This record gives sequence, C-alpha cells and structure tokens, in this order.
Amino acid sequence: MRNKRTELFVGCFIVLGVLAFVYLAVQVSGLAFAGKKDTYQIMARFDDIGGLTSRAKVTIAGVAVGNVESISFDKELYMGLVKMNINSDVDNIPSDSSVAILTSGLLGEKYLGISIGAEDDMLTNGSELYDTQSALVLETLISQFLFKSDDSEE
Repeated sequence: MRNKRTELFVGCFIVLGVLAFVYLAVQVSGLAFAGKKDTYQIMARFDDIGGLTSRAKVTIAGVAVGNVESISFDKELYMGLVKMNINSDVDNIPSDSSVAILTSGLLGEKYLGISIGAEDDMLTNGSELYDTQSALVLETLISQFLFKSDDSEE
C-alpha cells in the first residue's frame, strides 16, 4: 500500500514538472496564452533588418507597446518592409517619430525602438514611419575596423 502511494506521488510530481516546463517554454518563446489585444498596424522600411524577426517587441521609452507582425522584401525600393502591430491604447504616436532596430545586450535579440517626434498629427492604422535606422550588424562593423586598420598600416 505504501509503495503505490509513493509511486502515485512521484508520478504526479513528474507530470507537474513537465507541465511547468511546457508553460515556461511557451512563455519564453513569445507564444503566450494571453488573449489578443486591440491593435492598429503601422509600417516602416529599412535598408538592413539585421536579424529582426516576427513577434519581436516594439518599444517606446523601453516599454513594450506592440510587436512585429511581418517582415517582407519591397521589390521596388529594395528594402525590408516591417509591419508592426501597436496596442490601440497607445494612440498618441506623432507621425514624425523615428524607429530604430536595437539589440538587447551585446549579442541579444533584436527589437524596434520608437523615438517620439513633435508633430501634431498622430499615426493611425496603415501609417508609415519614414525616419528609420537600420540594424547595426556586428560583422560589418568588424570588417570595417579590420579593413580600416589595414589601410592605415600601408
């Protein structure tokens, strides 16, 4: 009798551990179980998205206000087109604001940071941010440093 009770307790403990691991994995991956919020969509074009992915966060002053919906290639302008979903309660972003692709830490995940402008007109669904700053690609920075140091030695 005691052996069956111990086996049942260990089995329940293992099942709870597996469920906790699955919950943690889902939360970290960005596929949270939370319901959909009301959002509106804005766009921005970048010369180089440098590792930005769908579902990356969009921030203003370090506070998450939305996420990246999709990334595609604009065949006419040869640029990356990023569509963002912004929470509808953040409806006061001026139309002359700028957006940059930033990195969390030295080699961390990429996200979008919006810097607020001063225009009286606000962004609405389907608006586009024109003032963009592409990602800083570490490999490009290193190669520029190496080739610049080679030129100075000659």
